Amino acid sequence: METDDHAPGHAPALADLARDARRLTADRPRTLLGIAGPPGAGKSTFARALVETIGESAAYLPLDGFHLSNDQLERLSLTSRKGSEPSFDVLGYVALLTRVLRDTGHDIYVPDYDRTLHEPIAARHLVPPTARLVVTEGNYLACDLPGWRDARRLMNECWYVEAPAEVRQVRLVERQLAGGRTADGAAAWVATNDGPNGDLVEKSRRRCDRIVSTIGMDMFNYRQ
Repeated sequence: METDDHAPGHAPALADLARDARRLTADRPRTLLGIAGPPGAGKSTFARALVETIGESAAYLPLDGFHLSNDQLERLSLTSRKGSEPSFDVLGYVALLTRVLRDTGHDIYVPDYDRTLHEPIAARHLVPPTARLVVTEGNYLACDLPGWRDARRLMNECWYVEAPAEVRQVRLVERQLAGGRTADGAAAWVATNDGPNGDLVEKSRRRCDRIVSTIGMDMFNYRQ
């Protein structure tokens, strides 16, 4: 049953959420916890903080490493929709999640997305044999769409991170400005790309096991 941590005046303590995440590993050699939510909600920062709080028995696996390269986006006429659902290699993502669950005896290297290069890069993160909980995060993890359904089935639980629309708007514009866009360009990108992506992701909220608000959380100053 869905639990809502977004009550007035209430912010979940990171330590409490880490404790609940650890419980997912009971009687399992390794388990996956998904962190879903719309762009700008704070998924990446929350997932990394959760892994850091848990320690060496947890590892981080971002969906962003499965962004298609700029060359492939151009080939598919998706350059203007970078970050949208079809701009990810979801089958590659599912294959890595499957390996992570099955292969608990070897180091597994995990790709990421570099916001300076604006390209995915290989092997930035590591899932070591000591990791019993792998925290994977991304926009579309709970979406009821081909490929993403397979990813969701591999996760023990999927938590949905939410933030007020005005907070996400500020974060997303700041992200685009930091990436080199002009003020007008940043605003246009958020309106025509991040906005529709967020609308799609919000439809997946009901498919998540828990709702988490990071606003006011004890670890939280949003940086990406």
